[in-house]
Amino acid sequence: MKRLPSLSSDESRAFYLLAEKLRRWVWEQGWTALRDAQERAIPPIIAGETDVIVAAATATGKTEAAFLPICSRLLSKENHNACVLYLSPLKALINDQFSRIEQLCESLDILVHPWHGDISGSKKQRFLKYPKGILLITPESLESLFVNNGSAIPQIFDKLLYVVVDELHHFIGSERGRQLQSLLHRIEFAVKRRIPRIGLSATIGDMQLASQFLRHDSSLETEMIISNVAAQELKLLLKGYVRSRPTLSPMEPDEAENQSDGGLVNIGVDIFKALRGNSNLIFANSRNRVEFFADRLRCMCEEHHVPNEFWPHHGSLSKELREDAEAAIKDKTRPVNIICTSTLEMGIDIGAVVSIAQVGVPPSVASMRQRLGRSGRKEGDPAILRIYIQENELTGQTTAPTDCLRMGLVQTIAMVNLLLEKWYEPPPSGGLHLSTLTQQILSLIAQYGGVTALQAHNVLCKTGPFSQVTQQMFADFLRSLGTSKLITQARDGLLLHGELGEKIVNHYTFYTAFSTPEEFRLISGSRTLGSLPIDRPLSEGSFLIFGGRRWLVLDVDSKKKIISLAPAKGGRAPIFGGEAGCVHDRIRQEMFTVYMEKSIPVFLDAQAKELLAEARDNFRQFGLAETRILNHGNTTYLFCWRGDRVMDTLVTLLKMKKKMILNEGIALAVSGTSQEEVRSILQEFVAAVPPDPFELARTVANKAREKYDHFITDELLSADYAALRIDIEGALSAAKEILADYQNLQC
Repeated sequence: MKRLPSLSSDESRAFYLLAEKLRRWVWEQGWTALRDAQERAIPPIIAGETDVIVAAATATGKTEAAFLPICSRLLSKENHNACVLYLSPLKALINDQFSRIEQLCESLDILVHPWHGDISGSKKQRFLKYPKGILLITPESLESLFVNNGSAIPQIFDKLLYVVVDELHHFIGSERGRQLQSLLHRIEFAVKRRIPRIGLSATIGDMQLASQFLRHDSSLETEMIISNVAAQELKLLLKGYVRSRPTLSPMEPDEAENQSDGGLVNIGVDIFKALRGNSNLIFANSRNRVEFFADRLRCMCEEHHVPNEFWPHHGSLSKELREDAEAAIKDKTRPVNIICTSTLEMGIDIGAVVSIAQVGVPPSVASMRQRLGRSGRKEGDPAILRIYIQENELTGQTTAPTDCLRMGLVQTIAMVNLLLEKWYEPPPSGGLHLSTLTQQILSLIAQYGGVTALQAHNVLCKTGPFSQVTQQMFADFLRSLGTSKLITQARDGLLLHGELGEKIVNHYTFYTAFSTPEEFRLISGSRTLGSLPIDRPLSEGSFLIFGGRRWLVLDVDSKKKIISLAPAKGGRAPIFGGEAGCVHDRIRQEMFTVYMEKSIPVFLDAQAKELLAEARDNFRQFGLAETRILNHGNTTYLFCWRGDRVMDTLVTLLKMKKKMILNEGIALAVSGTSQEEVRSILQEFVAAVPPDPFELARTVANKAREKYDHFITDELLSADYAALRIDIEGALSAAKEILADYQNLQC
């Protein structure tokens, strides 16, 4: 028998806390030491007396940091029939982690159960009959367990030992995150005990907020483990481009649509030159851009008579096409570049890639860090990030100051600066999440067959994650659901599903807390290529780029919601919809610093340096170093240097004064209003009693944004909007700064 390595306790105390079988597994992997996160996570997880958050970069062993001690506990005699719940935001991540965890567990006699829509019913029934081992599941599938096996929940999770939440940052602040919080609380309510929770993430901007999210009532302490692994070498390049219309060749009429943006074409050429021949990830921000570049780069491969190395990957592609791309990049026998959205941002293991390319302004600093973690995963290799930023061409018709300040370029520089400082956006907080509360009410009724209003409030609000919803608000909320026929009340006071509620709960779309728009299915012959939102219709005879290839629309079957396609020479990337995220205060403040500085970042190419110099010249010419209020034509601009929550609050305040106002990101543009009039409005705002956020929210139109919002009264939606989107204190502070700068300028 092979002997275990004789490590001294000084070298690794945590190693000797593991069960012998786990120590042998570590040795068989050829590990000479545990990684930092693993060394520090094993003791508190083994103890099982606290919650634990492990924050460590991608490929630093977070999964093993959780499951080495978890499996040690599962191997003990008293936990032989225990189970562990692992929650993931993606089915693909479950599949990936199943292979990884099963490889750890195969010699330990610990069962591993993946559970999502693609897993057979027989395998699911096997777990329900013998709920032991490790269950890998999404929040949506866990929701289905409550709805379809409600009476069995106490038995299923009776011996639940741990809950592991992977990619914790993905859930915080979202409707899906509030659904997850509610489900975890309902499990503990059913089994009548607290279960240690373990959160795993590569990017957490605020550990305290993350801890509050992991357990909303803070009834267990949280051990916070931030990896101390030294940062790897980073190689960074930001290339600048100007959007222009190239001269079209009369011989290429089919190319006209895709040639219409010379900047994007040039970006495609540079990506082809820099990345072909190696495996890389290219993040293009939107599905439309993914399709544009996948088509453009495939055509360039054909023009150069080389095999295609560029594959698209986004959520509207079929599972088959996405998995083909993932399999191709894992196969290291040939180079593969995947052009993707955030679908490959999270921890699906695609192996090592040489570099990351980012086309357009990154969605957030945290997202940029998450994406960068995909590169340089081999020991000694640097992480490489190439960023491609396109700005508008300035012409004689360009008059708006915001167009002259090169906002995209400067915002990206600011975000890179913050990345290098290791700052990430804190997770969003606040909001009543009434849409998700609607779902959880219906789910709770399904679980128990009916509940009283008091029971529902106690479970979901008084002790649950919807604690901001008071009893009076909850009563009004239930009445609104009753009016909408989602629920009804029996004579004995029991809440039951209403006529519409019954239909909603019995449809598979109920399990998601977020809206999923109705879609057309795209087919070519017998093969499904993916889907398109139904509100983005196509007509017969039109051309389409999808899956990185060009298609002719043969037929649109509106009844069956099927679009039939055939290969074609022409094509156009479709519009998918979607909203950009909110920019944080810190990013806009860093942008102001970038404008004010004279030094030029070393990571800019020649064109980006010229664009930055132009932006700084215009910044000085507009006098924005001294003032935050600027008249230009018949528009007054307010440069607040604040994030979108503050900016949108000021927009709402000024709209109450009947002003035409637009949030242009870096500034608020107030049309047809003089500088003096805007200043007078701000002075009135600062001098008066601060407005009630609820009353301010009542003036906002179209507040219904989440899945079940249209069933909720405007009064309740206003309360939800005020809690989540109105920042009176931030708006007051911004107004005071604008007025102070104006006063100083006058003096």
